[in-house]
Amino acid sequence: MRLKGKFRCVGASDTGRVREHNEDTIGTDGDIGLVVLADGMGGYKAGEVASGIAVRTVLTLVKDAVDREDLSLSDEVNGLSRPGILLRDAIQRANKVIFQTARTQSNCEGMGTTVVAGLFFDDKLTIAHVGDSRLYRCRDGKLEQVTQDHSLLQELVSRGFYTPEEAQRAAAKNYVTRALGVEATVDVEITETPVLKDDVYLLCSDGLSDMVEDDDIQLTINTFGANLETVAKQLVLLGNDNGGRDNISVVL
Repeated sequence: MRLKGKFRCVGASDTGRVREHNEDTIGTDGDIGLVVLADGMGGYKAGEVASGIAVRTVLTLVKDAVDREDLSLSDEVNGLSRPGILLRDAIQRANKVIFQTARTQSNCEGMGTTVVAGLFFDDKLTIAHVGDSRLYRCRDGKLEQVTQDHSLLQELVSRGFYTPEEAQRAAAKNYVTRALGVEATVDVEITETPVLKDDVYLLCSDGLSDMVEDDDIQLTINTFGANLETVAKQLVLLGNDNGGRDNISVVL
């Protein structure tokens, strides 16, 4: 048994109130503790092609590797854990497929996608992400953003031009500085964090984080946290009630 204790995951994805179709893709594999979310972009329906490739590639490659390998080993050369290497390699493979597809299929030209993925193993969560789709943790009732957006706005916050509160109200939220499919190679950010009993983790596209304040996300998790399906539905509902300007996707 690779996962200690009880592990549950649920997901929800909604087109929102403005977009014509949903370019987000979510995926979960509760047997190995793997969760993935991607937010696609590009020509007519090409965004959903890119996000679909990303999620399917990560689910397939990581599942195959987990079944074959000892995840307790680490790479002494680069310091990455085995889960970190599996996620990084799978995302880089997805990047190559999306990049090649965008170059060879005229209807997919210019497509790309963000991705955020988490693999739970041995009381730790390994997170890999590219772009501005996020992973949050709610521990002891307090919500914390674990990933840092690869976006122009985040760079301006990091350099002190904006406070995080000002950034929440800024207009230029959606300029990502990293995405899959844009270039032949991609830099995947890897983060590891200890997991405690009763933690709740949230992966979301910017259709949620742009529409719903962190305080309201925290309140929703704290109110309905015993039922993750209800949390997912309520978060999507909040995103739509606040305008639903983009696709809204969550994995809990």
